[in-house]
Amino acid sequence: METKELINIALKARENAHAPYSNFKVGAAILCSSGKVYTGSNVESSSYGLTICAERVALVKALSEGETDFESIAVVSTPGASPCGACRQLLWDYTKDIPVYLSDLKMNFVERKLSVLLPYPFDNSQLISTNER
Repeated sequence: METKELINIALKARENAHAPYSNFKVGAAILCSSGKVYTGSNVESSSYGLTICAERVALVKALSEGETDFESIAVVSTPGASPCGACRQLLWDYTKDIPVYLSDLKMNFVERKLSVLLPYPFDNSQLISTNER
């Protein structure tokens, strides 16, 4: 799939964002190795901590449908913002070092590897097994 096509899908997903408090709408589209694309939009809660980002919505939808291998993700917002720390961590846990396309509404984008956005990531290799405790 072409990068701009994935970004366009994320742009359309942004239309479904529910951001009544911040008015910061985000859309995401994650491309799986199977060729399927899963989308997400951010959903805000009046209890801000319960808000979920577009990137995590797309990832969780894909995982819940059995996808386990990922190619890339596109994220669209007004300024072309980067994923928050929680999204970066969850993406690392399940996708490893995929390309992340950060785009504004006019489809001006940059590509960054996830490892650039999340240097020195924490992952399961740093967990102590129960036998070592």
